[in-house]
Amino acid sequence: MLIKLKNKDTLIFDEFKFKCSIGKNGLKKNKIEGDKSTPKGIFSLGKLYYRSDRVPKPETNLTTKNITKNIGWCDIPNNKYYNQEVTSLRNVNKENFFRKDSKYNYLIVINYNKNKIKNKGSAIFIHLTQDYKPTNGCIAMNENDFLILVKLINKKTHIKLN
Repeated sequence: MLIKLKNKDTLIFDEFKFKCSIGKNGLKKNKIEGDKSTPKGIFSLGKLYYRSDRVPKPETNLTTKNITKNIGWCDIPNNKYYNQEVTSLRNVNKENFFRKDSKYNYLIVINYNKNKIKNKGSAIFIHLTQDYKPTNGCIAMNENDFLILVKLINKKTHIKLN
């Protein structure tokens, strides 16, 4: 099954339509790190992370992982851990999953730049929003829609962004 981005503010899966927001600078085929654009293409999905101190474990067929204070995602192109989960690496700047706001109470990794090509972009997720403001490149949706979507999808689901 395929999650499709219909336009800059609608995700479609099967018969369901979900309001969303994407990167501030729209969709880009040749994404680069920090350009605030959402990458074009078809991508598989990775783990679903959640904050068990704030929200229940979601009902899903995706692999799940609880977010703890030391979990994040390396977004430094010259680091050997670029574009992957990191834990308690003091000398690594990372996108911290344990945030004060609620954006990462739930998030799904979009498997973009799996080959870890430097400066091609990293940390592309489906995460939460309350206001649908443009993101730094991720897909954002409200919590209720997110929880509906994760019940419907599985490990074989892909997302098409174009």
